[in-house]
Amino acid sequence: MQVFNDYHALPEDIKGSTVVIGNFDGLHIGHRMLIELARKKSKEAESKLLILTFNPHPRRYFMPDAPPFLLTPDKQHQELLAGTQADYALYLNFDQDLAHLTADGFMDEILKGALGAKQIVIGDDFCFGKGRTGNIDTLRQAGFHVTALSKMADHAGRRYSSSRIRDAISGGDMHKAEQIMGRPFEIRGKVIHGDKRGRELGYPTANIRLGDYIHPAYGVYACKVKIPGESEWRIAATNIGIRPMFESPEALIEAYILDFDGDLYDQELRIRPLRKIRNEMKFESLEELIAQIKQDCEKVEDLTKDITTHHSAS
Repeated sequence: MQVFNDYHALPEDIKGSTVVIGNFDGLHIGHRMLIELARKKSKEAESKLLILTFNPHPRRYFMPDAPPFLLTPDKQHQELLAGTQADYALYLNFDQDLAHLTADGFMDEILKGALGAKQIVIGDDFCFGKGRTGNIDTLRQAGFHVTALSKMADHAGRRYSSSRIRDAISGGDMHKAEQIMGRPFEIRGKVIHGDKRGRELGYPTANIRLGDYIHPAYGVYACKVKIPGESEWRIAATNIGIRPMFESPEALIEAYILDFDGDLYDQELRIRPLRKIRNEMKFESLEELIAQIKQDCEKVEDLTKDITTHHSAS
């Protein structure tokens, strides 16, 4: 997949592509349904398939002070889009100019001028242009061949959406988030130096900043962790939060990887919180904390065995 970040400098052969439009944060099941429909339409039209998306996410532009909310920040987002095997991806820079572009301007300057779009595939709730005045009817009236997917929902009629995933994660329901995404939620980040307190307690942790990722509900999680260069996922008891007993200045991921002893500093880990096992707690003594960590590790081992067995069976 060829990736472009400037619609003013596109190769000529990109014109005439079938264009599927969306934010695609999380690339959940509904997003993949939409892209698959676009792929089908592109084959019928014998055209290339182009994913048109935005960076930064429009929500960040309109709410610059909002807390982190992304399911898939830049690098991960691009990797997931590449996995769809689309021919092209165009990331529009969502800045003041784009935010103030009218619906007519968006169609004329980008869809017609830059892309020469052959056909457009969107979700049925897609709106665009300043004030969100553009919609399916606007596109059709402008002469575009438009296909809108109206049923991006599960068998119970619940709509697949990034908002539902965010609600699940911020509530600590990782299983629900996984069901909507179609895969486990994953956080990636480099291991940083911490206060070494876990090592002093006998449970050394790999510490990672949450960055732009949405913050899962604070607490202890059963996680799977992927270390660079290894093929297998390891099990980890992981605290996500501020550790009330020690009053950390920022929320961190602190993963104690079971059956591992090694230096992971500056390496990028992939961490999948699978189940929340308890809330963060403040302990009266270090002995009480150590006893609880031991219980957490035992619970994590049991939980991950059950989850792995279930995943294998399904």
